[in-house]
Order: sequence, then structure tokens, then C-alpha cells
Amino acid sequence: MTTTSRTRASDADRQRIAARVQDAGAEGRLTLDEVEQRLSAVYAARYEDELSGFVADLPAPPAPARPRFPVPLRVHAGVVGVFSVLLVVAWAFSGAPFFWPVAPLFWLYLSLAGHAFARNRFRLVP
Repeated sequence: MTTTSRTRASDADRQRIAARVQDAGAEGRLTLDEVEQRLSAVYAARYEDELSGFVADLPAPPAPARPRFPVPLRVHAGVVGVFSVLLVVAWAFSGAPFFWPVAPLFWLYLSLAGHAFARNRFRLVP
């Protein structure tokens, strides 16, 4: 009995390759017959090295896009929003003759704008 270094393909591997084949068919890169042939062969494949041949002539999938508003920026915006509401409510119940929350609101929104600017311009902060 000989020992081979081939790795068996998992269902997840087959699903990943099948999704790429189906996407290529949806984009018009493969005909319906080619999609059917490749899909049946993908699901019949036993080893990982067999799977790579089914998508060798297809373009690589695009890299995932970077989210426009990542979690830290959304959290920052949420905190600013909550504090804004609290400050306006406090002003409404204080009975002050002038809108005193304008100063803290200015600094809160300036910090949010600075965070967004630094993230988009310099890629320094998450």
C-alpha cells in the first residue's frame, strides 16, 4: 500500500468551488452545459487538488470590500447621538434661556468628524 499526500476535499471545499462555478455561469462566463458538467464533477471530486481544476480558467473572486462605516466609527457615532439626545433633553428640562448644549455638541460632532476624516484620509484609526 502506498502513502499519498493528497488531502480529501470537505463539503465546504466543494460548496466554495460550486459557488464560484455558479457565479461564473450567472455572469455568462460559462454556458449552462458547462455549469452542469462542472457542478456534477465538483460534487463527485474526492480530493482538493481535483477541485482547483474546475475554476482554473475563471477569474479570481474579488477581494471583500472594506466597510464604509466600520464598527468603531459606528460606535463613536452612537455615543455621540446618545449624548446629543441627553444634552438636549437636559436643556429642555433646565429652563435655561439659551441653548447651552451647543458647546459640548460642537466638540462631540467635531470629534466624530475628526475620527471619520482620519480613518478615510490617513487610515490611522480603525
